Amino acid sequence: MFALAAECTVADAGTLKSGLAKLLDEAQSVTVDISAVQRIDTAGLQLLTAFVLDRMVQDRDVEWVGHAPALTAAATLLGLNSILKLPTAEEAAETAP
Repeated sequence: MFALAAECTVADAGTLKSGLAKLLDEAQSVTVDISAVQRIDTAGLQLLTAFVLDRMVQDRDVEWVGHAPALTAAATLLGLNSILKLPTAEEAAETAP
């Protein structure tokens, strides 16, 4: 499982990119915990979107755990919901440990 930090901004892009890059070729489904995300900017969203698209091209899944209103709002604003397939608050509650 890969846990996103509270801040996913351009200042943190290098760390996020290197963490996601290690998971690109993972044969199994990759689970990303988004519950800590408090703030995300377009740089963070670009990295997440590129990661999801790269995994999709390889026919490999990305699963999301948790709920992050800031991430959901930003993805909605930029029209990325259909690509990212983030969980709704209800779906996140159903899968919570």
